[in-house]
Amino acid sequence: MKKKLPLILLIFFILLIAVGVYGVVRARRSAKSDARIQTTSSRVSKRADGSYDSSRYLTVKLPSGLQSIMKDYEGFTVSFNPENRTPNYVVWELLGSETEGDAARYNKFWQDEELIACPSTYDYSYSGYDRGHLCPAADQKWSDQAMVDCFSLANIAPQDHDLNTGAWKTLENKERAWAQRDSAIIIIAGPIYSESDQERIGDAEVRVPGAFFKVLAAPFLDKPRGIAFVYPNMTAPGNMQQYSMTIRDLEKIVGFNFFSDLTQEEQDRLETTASFNEWNRR
Repeated sequence: MKKKLPLILLIFFILLIAVGVYGVVRARRSAKSDARIQTTSSRVSKRADGSYDSSRYLTVKLPSGLQSIMKDYEGFTVSFNPENRTPNYVVWELLGSETEGDAARYNKFWQDEELIACPSTYDYSYSGYDRGHLCPAADQKWSDQAMVDCFSLANIAPQDHDLNTGAWKTLENKERAWAQRDSAIIIIAGPIYSESDQERIGDAEVRVPGAFFKVLAAPFLDKPRGIAFVYPNMTAPGNMQQYSMTIRDLEKIVGFNFFSDLTQEEQDRLETTASFNEWNRR
């Protein structure tokens, strides 16, 4: 009996090690399958399973009568306007972990035939305007499918080349840096049309906007904050700060109600102040 004891102990320790390894493997698989869920202690809204929920921050209420077809893509949601042939807005959550990834830039724009009046890439050819992403490709490097999806023409609007490669790109780069710093941010982007914006391009008659907006929110911090930007659809020189405003002021311009699923108190906290210096700190 005494001779068998060491063998029994050896088997027991082997079983303990096996159980431990199995637990580590399961934990890694769970983390990988839920890679888009952040678990920072400063987040405020949780799902029933204990993970943090950003869905309450992704709803936008549009003015009555504005045409909208909603579609969820991998990584972002589009409110598509079949009259303008461009989005009303595009909304997504950008995690700090999503600012890096292995997905190569897809670079092939495509017509989403599931959406009525979605233009084709040829509608932009020789128009004098870039195919301007609302949700940028550099935000989608975390997923091959998300990268393909962001080249849907439903995520595109005619954009002045100097804006697309200048101030708009600078803002996009800032957003990724801010997402890394704050763990996650909510972004809403879209074109702004006024009655005077009657220019259209291509056979689909894609309407050219006079300006573009961005809404940014970092709602999961201990002190949540929000800010908005409006850029004219042309060269936008100068400091980013001069194009910033409160989200509430932007709502007056576009007629949208951002974060409409939040309580009024929560909306006021995000929408009534806009400290560019606070956003731009390192």
